[in-house]
Amino acid sequence: MEMRASKNVPLGQDLTPPISPLAFSLFDSSLQSHCSACFSALSSSLHTPPLPSTVSSNSPHVPPSSSLPLYCSLKCSTASSDLHFSSAQHHLSLLLQSRPASWPHGDSSDLRLALCLLFLCERLGLDKRVADSRIAGLMSNREVLLKSENNDILTRIRDGGKAMAIARKMRDGEEYKGEEAVMEELVLCVVITNSVEVQVNGGRIVGIAIYDTTFSWINHSCSPNACYRFSLSSISENPSISDESNLLIVPARNCSVPQIVNDVSGKVEMGKVWFSSKWLECGPRIIVRSIKKIKEGEEVTIAYIDLLQPMGIRQEELWSKYQFMCFCRRCSALPPTYVDRALQGTSTFMYGCTTNGSDDVVVQKLTDYMDVAVSEYLSNGNPESCCEKLESILSQEAPTTVKLQPLHYLSLKAYTVLTSAYKVRGYQLLLALDPNSNVHQVESFKMNRISAAYSLLLAGSTQHLFLSESSLIASLANYWTSAGETLEGLVRSSVSNSSGEWASRKLCTCLLLGSFDANLISGKAQIAEFEEISRGFLTCISVILPRVWDFLIHGCAYLEIIEQPVAFSGSKGSTSYRYEQENRSQTMSDLFQLSAHCLIYGRYLSNICFGGTSAGLSWNS
Repeated sequence: MEMRASKNVPLGQDLTPPISPLAFSLFDSSLQSHCSACFSALSSSLHTPPLPSTVSSNSPHVPPSSSLPLYCSLKCSTASSDLHFSSAQHHLSLLLQSRPASWPHGDSSDLRLALCLLFLCERLGLDKRVADSRIAGLMSNREVLLKSENNDILTRIRDGGKAMAIARKMRDGEEYKGEEAVMEELVLCVVITNSVEVQVNGGRIVGIAIYDTTFSWINHSCSPNACYRFSLSSISENPSISDESNLLIVPARNCSVPQIVNDVSGKVEMGKVWFSSKWLECGPRIIVRSIKKIKEGEEVTIAYIDLLQPMGIRQEELWSKYQFMCFCRRCSALPPTYVDRALQGTSTFMYGCTTNGSDDVVVQKLTDYMDVAVSEYLSNGNPESCCEKLESILSQEAPTTVKLQPLHYLSLKAYTVLTSAYKVRGYQLLLALDPNSNVHQVESFKMNRISAAYSLLLAGSTQHLFLSESSLIASLANYWTSAGETLEGLVRSSVSNSSGEWASRKLCTCLLLGSFDANLISGKAQIAEFEEISRGFLTCISVILPRVWDFLIHGCAYLEIIEQPVAFSGSKGSTSYRYEQENRSQTMSDLFQLSAHCLIYGRYLSNICFGGTSAGLSWNS
């Protein structure tokens, strides 16, 4: 199945209206922090679902209040709470609490989502009309998944189907006698194959959702021409179905849309069955948007995985999760594309290496070492140890003699973690601040300074790769915005800038001022304008960055051998940078200007990828 553009589409245009999910569920870790109906963050005003009239408060089938879903408003609770009980989700909670061995796989969000989808199938009679292993046009892939060599997937499907079957028997007041859970497994496989992780406001991933064929029939590509975003909103007083006049994608001619799909998307039975509970107004809506110019009839594709990985890693992840191999333009290129060669570092990857192992073995050893360092950081909150271990990898000190290039995918992963870890180190030092000494304050500023340098290195590295692979634009938008925010925080935390003299300085007279403001206001981007703005941005920061780079990296051995993070002209010798006090005001002014450029460009790119008001920042602000 595939979806194609119904007309010529420019860069940065929505291809679909907001699409409501068929079913959705929060991760277990988000149940106490986000609304189970609209996925919004919870405030102090919480609402728990009322018990249905058929369930007594003394019933053994009522779980403890701690396992009940929470809602941000009475509207959300009213719209969603009935489903929690009628779909057997609360029986599943009771089962997993009383018999944790029945589900030894951790997070249960996919089981709860599958129960919700299965309840929908029952209400619409779809469980009696399953054809070709599809439900509502969505592929289950059950036969393929059950034959997978990945034993984790097999046991997850078997254990999940059984747990769902037991929960549904509990709901119906019946005893589970070991019957085969074919329908439960089928729906769970639909969830595994078609669900997507829901990211809130471009940040934390809080749950999963599944959508109808308008979205689910869009195929993967490692060089996609579209991306997607989520829209969270509270329950509306007047529920309505998405406006299809804004739909710019259609199934390919050889893909027939079954009547079942119409039922699910709200045109037939859905209105009778679900509108009374406003279910279609619940959950995170998804919007698909073009990130390249798309011709009429051209296939629309999105990325199912992280694109900043070499081909072998991408193929392994796609096969492990979805049981298919990708043959897109990027994956089929011979020789491999520049981006894939750079991410794998094959040209100088073995520089100085005396190991007897193969490249793959060495990379796996480095990956394992890095994963342990990151895991320890996240579990015990020791960012200093994490920084030391990751920088030892980048500096060719441990655990092998292999030298990673600055653009290697493991290097990019390390930059991301180091940006966070150094920022946390700075915050921890401020918490331990001694009022009689400024030592911690100075050291905290140093940590924030190095964090800003790593964020610039990550953004600059991705910018370099983006010049050869434009589908990296979404990652690029996030990294430049993050770099700008980190630099802004650094300037604000300046230890001796009490006068704020630098803040009174105006931004440089930049040729991009009019272009930025015009494009941010209109929300549209033409290819020519986009390329001109990108060139102009790089020209501006190439002037500012050399004046502050040595200041940012001073005291960090690894960063001190890196050229400024956009030029990538190679490594440099060690520096003996001296930060003179009289230069501080000018340095802070330069950092402020660099921060503003990164923020505006990042949000300009975000406007292309995600639309809306994400880029609502002007030069004047």
